[in-house]
Amino acid sequence: MLENRQTLTDWLRFVESQHPESVIHLGLERMKTMLDRLGIRFDCPVIIVAGTNGKGSTCAMLESIYRAAGYKTAMHTSPHMLRFNERACVNGVEVEDAPLIASFAEVDAARKGLPLTYFEFTALAILRTFQKAAPDVVILEIGLGGRLDAINALEPAASIVTTIGIDHEAFLGNTRDSIGWEKAHVYRQGKPAVCADRNPPKKLLQYAQALGCDLQVYGRDFDIKDNGKGLSFTGRSSSWNVPYPALRGHNQFDNAAGVLALVDALKDQLPVTEQSIGQGLETVRVRARFECVAKTPLTYLDVGHNPHAARVLAQNVKALPKEGRTLAVFGMLADKDMLDVVKIMKDEIDEWYIATLPPPRGATSELLRRTMLEAGVEDSKINVLDDIATALKKAQHEARATDTIIVFGSFVTVTATLPFFTR
Repeated sequence: MLENRQTLTDWLRFVESQHPESVIHLGLERMKTMLDRLGIRFDCPVIIVAGTNGKGSTCAMLESIYRAAGYKTAMHTSPHMLRFNERACVNGVEVEDAPLIASFAEVDAARKGLPLTYFEFTALAILRTFQKAAPDVVILEIGLGGRLDAINALEPAASIVTTIGIDHEAFLGNTRDSIGWEKAHVYRQGKPAVCADRNPPKKLLQYAQALGCDLQVYGRDFDIKDNGKGLSFTGRSSSWNVPYPALRGHNQFDNAAGVLALVDALKDQLPVTEQSIGQGLETVRVRARFECVAKTPLTYLDVGHNPHAARVLAQNVKALPKEGRTLAVFGMLADKDMLDVVKIMKDEIDEWYIATLPPPRGATSELLRRTMLEAGVEDSKINVLDDIATALKKAQHEARATDTIIVFGSFVTVTATLPFFTR
């Protein structure tokens, strides 16, 4: 009964009971029907962000730049780590429970028994909340793929695909071409479209050309250089010298390049100054994207969970000043490419602290250990613990002041360690 759903937790439990979060049912028809029923539309530019990795950082940079320029922003990202409210931010602040509760009730009333997935139901509630907030720009992260993801039911003013790697093969295919084609469907005819991958799959380029969108590709239509003091961006119609992003890791330069290309493409609708861009990049924050959360021992959190993200993480770890050992607190989901991730990271890690992640998708520590042995990790370097929190505590206890701890492998892994670190 509706009267029994008084809190946000009540609503989330209800939504998950209708269609568990772990169950994925792609398609746009239900979402389009609900958008019409609820009358959800925006009188401002909507930006859709897709890609294998870099989506969260790209959303955060766009939001920070536009907010620094004085625009009222609304940003939807997923998944959340500690609180559902993390998925919905207006002007850089998480939306409170009350507006979300009201929107959940409206979605439930409008669906009239229409079954919705967890992501559809929650996304609709967030979009309804954003509509009431009357923002100047809406930034939306694709959950999975692009073509059939619920967010793609909206009509964007511009779209960006960050990077294309192998992930979610069961839904998107097992080649960069097939995955790139799926993600390219966030582009729209005649609208600005950005690809921040220097080596875009051929099918992405072919789809964009056949669609007739205004595609800009990293390295062909725009570029970014490290000038020793910051970044120099050269785009189709703008050139900017800006500070380094506050987000750590060289991969953030690539994310910034795509962000600035999109900002350049939308400058007639959303004018910004070079000063606002710099302020936005210097103040951007996002959790667990190679985020330093402790100094002694030096500790980083990274939500990378596929081979592409592992290559970026390995590059970032390799670039760190090395005085001591590098310890890994590690857990993965069983449906991810554990073997390749470990192969990519094994030369950068001196000691591993692993644990089972929760079912139904979490890999057991025994499966993870067998995979690591197959990847060539020495058994003597693998410490098996009961859970991720215990693994972190053991790593911290055994770490010397000069050592570095890297927590990675899954959003679930990182989330389990967040209570031990404060901002």
